[in-house]
Amino acid sequence: MKCVKVPLRQLNDTRIKLMENGLMNMEYRIKASDEWGYIPINEDIDDYEIVDIELEPMKKVPHNFSELLKDELSEKEIDGLRTSFDTIGDVVILEIPEDLQDKKLKIGEAALKFTKRKAIYMKKSAVKGTTRVRELEFLAGVDDSVTIHKEHGARLKLDVRKVYFSPRLATERKRVMESVADGERILDMFCGIGPFPIVIAKNRNVDITAVDINDEAIKYLDENIELNKLKGSIKTYCGDVREVSESFNSKFDRIIMNLPGLAYTFLDVAFDLIEENGIINYYEFSDSYEQGIERLNDAAAKSGKEVKIINCRKVKSTSPGEWHVAIDGKIVKK
Repeated sequence: MKCVKVPLRQLNDTRIKLMENGLMNMEYRIKASDEWGYIPINEDIDDYEIVDIELEPMKKVPHNFSELLKDELSEKEIDGLRTSFDTIGDVVILEIPEDLQDKKLKIGEAALKFTKRKAIYMKKSAVKGTTRVRELEFLAGVDDSVTIHKEHGARLKLDVRKVYFSPRLATERKRVMESVADGERILDMFCGIGPFPIVIAKNRNVDITAVDINDEAIKYLDENIELNKLKGSIKTYCGDVREVSESFNSKFDRIIMNLPGLAYTFLDVAFDLIEENGIINYYEFSDSYEQGIERLNDAAAKSGKEVKIINCRKVKSTSPGEWHVAIDGKIVKK
């Protein structure tokens, strides 16, 4: 391979100059010895010593998802797939449209090469049932659905086939954590594997009660408590929060209600358990904030309390015109 031979101290400056002039051969690696550096070139160049040296070829890696599927899919189809990735630890979950199902295995292999993760799965159903899980189909890699996801310094172990978890709520979990003060007593009514409790307790000295009806979720939450060094404490309960709450001995300074499809049906429980001046972090699917605010106000009135809305935000889009919305309400004297 033709190379420019330069003293080692001049290697980097020469490399930059050759690259800027389009003269460096980018398909081979630069070689360096104790005294000399050898830079691969495309053609003979005046003012440099040119030598013939055997060099190691560069490994060709795809720069984007499009390169891997350009012969199979249109740019529009590729762009749609690119926005449908959920990366959870070393597992990737894809959403593949019905009209591309005949190419799902090729898409899975491309996703495996592009993401360099352990396993690629495809969504086969929506999240459903009281345990909030979805059917997944294995496409590529190693069929192992247990993984550890890292978020804001926390480690979250889970089985993507057996529990629900959304990495897209990472920013929302951090936002809630940052609003929590040391000493708070917190109830997470639908905790799953515990992303809210773990992230909060890792950063704040609080007492958290975490409840979920899915026994697999509670099993992983118990493991996650052991996996992480926590400032606060977490006590777990498996069951319907309406029933489990009968055994609670105190009320709470904050209640997290992240079950956007059904949280409104538990607002009566939340208002029974919230302290005066406490905060309810309430979530639902909606096209606006008005519905959620009205539900909070109605539940407050029925419990003889008042709620002051202190924050509203769109967490993520769930479908055209619909959002996963968050509404924070503070309980005040009537």
